[in-house]
Amino acid sequence: MTQDKTQLRTTFDQDALLYDQARPGYPEALFDDIVTLSDLPPDGRLLEIGCGTGQATLPLARRGYHILSVELGANMAALARRNLAAYPRVSIHTEAFEDWQAEEEAFDLAFSATAFHWIDPAISYPKIARILKPSGSIALFWHVHVQSEASQGFFEEVQQIYQPLVPEQGDKYGPLLWPHAVPEPVKAEIEQTGLFRDVAVRRYHWDVSYDAASYLRLLDTYSNHRILEKDRHDRLFDGIADLINTRYHGRITKGYLAILYVARRK
Repeated sequence: MTQDKTQLRTTFDQDALLYDQARPGYPEALFDDIVTLSDLPPDGRLLEIGCGTGQATLPLARRGYHILSVELGANMAALARRNLAAYPRVSIHTEAFEDWQAEEEAFDLAFSATAFHWIDPAISYPKIARILKPSGSIALFWHVHVQSEASQGFFEEVQQIYQPLVPEQGDKYGPLLWPHAVPEPVKAEIEQTGLFRDVAVRRYHWDVSYDAASYLRLLDTYSNHRILEKDRHDRLFDGIADLINTRYHGRITKGYLAILYVARRK
């Protein structure tokens, strides 16, 4: 992993409470589909890679599963333990997944929510295949920012603020795709490992409304915003807040798409 990626990967731990409060969760239907597509037994044993503050852990904990979550950030892990204190079948282990010594063929499911891309696939997929039971499955899912009728052009207009202040981020803030047009690259990635079979894909779309303050709090949970020098950070955020308050009556809507991939161990 490059030094830049290592730095980005650790920024989330700097303000775990903000991450927990500002980041959106996932639809309940996604977790129902994980259970169905993986044929999880009622007493299934689950491994989570990168639990963060437990946003994706909690829905499966409510369903009664035994869950071991491996989380890199000490602050994230501490908050996850508090959030999941009512679920004694859940335990949080603080360590990088790459370094964690895993028991082989021990888990019915390995899952990861908006975290798996931080790990080298040459390490992650073989390690997961080893720790899954022969009947086990992998479930990976991410948030994707997508176009929404309700956004009213805000995300196109806000590019004019980003471009002079964060040109190094290139076209990251380019035209948004509509949900139906978002590709599914992880399906091919899983298949190409040769370690899994029967990759199923499910998609979930929803909108979230933000005022200027809550939207800026959300932005402050993104690693590429957190690493900006204070002057650029403040000018960027002041410009975005002014745009929301003067051109969009103090409130904007962001479209989210969650893409779920579930596959069986070969």
